[in-house]
Amino acid sequence: MNQKTQVQIPLITIVSLSKTLNPTLFQGGGMESKSDMETKLREFCLTEQDVGQLRIVLFGPVGAGKSSFINSVNNAFLGRITSKALVASGAGTSFTTTYKTHKIGHGRLPFVFNDVMGLEEGGSAGILNEDLISGLEGHIKENYKFNPISPLSNGNSYYNPSPAMGDKVHCVVNVIPADKISMVTDEVINKLRSVRNKASDLGIPQVVVMTMIDKACPEVDRDLQNIYRSKKIKQKCSYRLGVPMNCILPVKNYHEEISVDMKMDLLILSALTQIVHFADDYVASLYDR
Repeated sequence: MNQKTQVQIPLITIVSLSKTLNPTLFQGGGMESKSDMETKLREFCLTEQDVGQLRIVLFGPVGAGKSSFINSVNNAFLGRITSKALVASGAGTSFTTTYKTHKIGHGRLPFVFNDVMGLEEGGSAGILNEDLISGLEGHIKENYKFNPISPLSNGNSYYNPSPAMGDKVHCVVNVIPADKISMVTDEVINKLRSVRNKASDLGIPQVVVMTMIDKACPEVDRDLQNIYRSKKIKQKCSYRLGVPMNCILPVKNYHEEISVDMKMDLLILSALTQIVHFADDYVASLYDR
């Protein structure tokens, strides 16, 4: 029987102040690092131009911050607070109900995001694994409304029977809230792993974007620069999801802020850079076959 863990993950402390995973990211206030990353992403040249754009899908539990991550990426590029993907104030049920492509920075960048319905417990709530897998393979058309009871099937007007390379997913991003990783039920974790296994079968690269790290760690809440100095939550996330530590990317999404923040942007763009490179490498490998 799948059961919820009753105790929320405890607040953590810095475990190794002498070791940082990315010691240069925040140097000099971060302005040079941000400008450099932003320029490289804006000018990113796809290895295979025929694909048109890299497609990145976000999935995870309800309330993990999938839509907020899309907005946060857009904020980092536009230098202001935006609301490209609608976000709910609560996390009871999934606010995202349709399959929609989100372009970043007014559509001038070589990658797009697809946000999907959140994963929930039970067989009649949240996105079905079958629909997630159809999305990976490029079979879902724009604006398809997810049905938590019945998956999309061949013959439906929103089913794409012959997806082009640009319709398929090139990187899978699992979005997990750091402060609630212990609260995610075994049932939802098993759903996550099932989709990850299918993505692995297809050879699609995967990363974990770990959100809400500031709520899980007092030191990070005091100074976001400490985010790379604590490994305990990453280790717990790695253990529960079965992903390597170097594929877990910690970020703080924009939520209450009314203006952009340099340190938040640095973490967001650093995570995005790794995601884009993974996606491009995957597409290149497909053309090499």
